[in-house]
Amino acid sequence: MNNIQSLSHSRWDCKYHVVWIPKCRRKSLYGHLRQHLGEVFHDLVRQKESRILEGHMQPDHVHMLISIPPKYAVSQVIGYIKGKSAIHIARTYLGQRKNYGGMSFWARGYFVSTVGADEDVVRAYIRDQEKEDKRVEQLTLFK
Repeated sequence: MNNIQSLSHSRWDCKYHVVWIPKCRRKSLYGHLRQHLGEVFHDLVRQKESRILEGHMQPDHVHMLISIPPKYAVSQVIGYIKGKSAIHIARTYLGQRKNYGGMSFWARGYFVSTVGADEDVVRAYIRDQEKEDKRVEQLTLFK
């Protein structure tokens, strides 16, 4: 209850766990792109009056704990983040000056779950995601 925020006529505490993937689950979030996208995501989220509370980029997906005010739909904010970041990637890393139809970096959908009293559990899950993926990968190698 200590993270309650307010707008002109409402008080709110809306947090969501969101996951999305690059198109065809490409392992394209390596190196410099992965480091640079964090800044891009934070800038885009601020433009929608939201905040990234926790986030982690895996080589093939993005996990984010995000606080979104109730005046914005979750789909509106996530669509904005995915769309604008894909344009940024195309212009910065692929050298395109214009966007052409049919080109996209992110896959169409995403996963979203509301976060209530389990906020600490979700934060820990996002933080430890990379370690857990490596552990599962090690187990599958030995089968």
